[in-house]
Amino acid sequence: MSREKEKAKEKSRGKNKEFLVIMYLFFFLFLALIAYFVYFQVYKSEAFINSPYNSLQDLFSEHVIRGDIISSDGQVLATTSVSEDGTQVRSYPCGREFAHAVGYAVNGKAGLENQENFSLLRSHEFILKRIGDEFAGKKSQGDTVVTTLDAELQKTAYDALGGYDGAVIVMEPGSGKILAMVSKPDFDPNTVKQDWDQLTSGDSTVLYNRATQGKYAPGSVFKMFTVLEYYREHPRKYRTYSYDCSGEITVDGQTIHCAGNRRHGQEDLKASFANSCNSSFAKLSLSLDRSRFQKTCDGLLFNKKLPIAFESSVSSFSLSKSDSKAMAMETGIGQGKTTVSPLHMLLMVSAVDNNGVLMTPYLVDHVENAAGSRVSSTKTREYGTLLSEKEANLLKVYMRSVVTEGTGSALNGQSYKAYGKTGTAQVSDSTDQTNAWFTGFASKKGYEDLAVAVIVEDSGAGSTYAVPIAKKIFDVYFNR
Repeated sequence: MSREKEKAKEKSRGKNKEFLVIMYLFFFLFLALIAYFVYFQVYKSEAFINSPYNSLQDLFSEHVIRGDIISSDGQVLATTSVSEDGTQVRSYPCGREFAHAVGYAVNGKAGLENQENFSLLRSHEFILKRIGDEFAGKKSQGDTVVTTLDAELQKTAYDALGGYDGAVIVMEPGSGKILAMVSKPDFDPNTVKQDWDQLTSGDSTVLYNRATQGKYAPGSVFKMFTVLEYYREHPRKYRTYSYDCSGEITVDGQTIHCAGNRRHGQEDLKASFANSCNSSFAKLSLSLDRSRFQKTCDGLLFNKKLPIAFESSVSSFSLSKSDSKAMAMETGIGQGKTTVSPLHMLLMVSAVDNNGVLMTPYLVDHVENAAGSRVSSTKTREYGTLLSEKEANLLKVYMRSVVTEGTGSALNGQSYKAYGKTGTAQVSDSTDQTNAWFTGFASKKGYEDLAVAVIVEDSGAGSTYAVPIAKKIFDVYFNR
């Protein structure tokens, strides 16, 4: 009997151990669930609810009048009017000027109307007023989104681009504030619903925000990346670089021409950059380590999502060992397979201006309730260091030479000090059409530095078509 009892006890102990293991497992799973719930509430719930992909946000519109969107200087960019019968109409007082930046809120959403949908459909009016509105069957007033957009600079950029398709985007490098964002062709956000079939028919790209979503061959503005890679591979030798430009270079049957077949003669690296000498950069590109070049470009925001809470495209760069010498030369001068957005080029030059550090770009300064009290504010923060301070200083010297002795000379001798790079990018091998580029920054005592990226489609040389647009923006900003 004693042996049978001992066996029964051992069997009972084994079962108890199994129960304990299961109990502890469920206990730890419960703790993990509680921990995740707390984490979600503290860190993730706001981002989840505010996601533009959360269609449940629109349920708030049953209780809240969609809030206003205004510029940094108080100009109303989007507002909702309510008639006596309760009908709501969303209107855009500035019309086409802010079309792509502000967006629209019918037939889907785009721009800030999409990005800030949740903020616009929340009301932080006084609690007793909201309770009173609820009992009275009235809607409360939604919060106001105050953007970083500068109405005067936006109008200047819009007018300067004129009748050309293209884009202009402007930012404070030291803070990340986007001050202007223009894309053409544009549309009237007040009539999107009526015009929808026309706006979305065929190959229409009117709703496409070229400033952030455009994917263009960079042309010579890409030479910033090429010269940086050459410097990284030859931190001492770059000073002794020399090239005798005859106006063109031919390697393995591929001929690269300088603009207008101009002979630049003997040049060092800085002069090659200032003159935007294609022959020199094509030759230089053949000497670069392709895997290192790929790594450099990947570290400078190629092939990854850009750090902005806005619709944007991914720029592409690739140059492998299997690519031909012709492709290597094309890539070094900003042609080949490389594509960038104006936003990407803006971020690059902003990092150069800011000693290598890129600030996270943003378009919303703060959100306030109907009484003007702040509900939330955007904090400026660093995205990361793209370049060393020494590398940034080298590019500043080279970009300054573009203005003082090169293709950006129209910006020389102003009340501000400008730096930049021009570009004239061929649209395709089968056409002579070119896009004009300029990207750069300027500074003046008493002002925040200002960075700009401009592309003018199917126009001509960057120095002729893009630089004057940048100059108008700098002139307005630094002389007010």
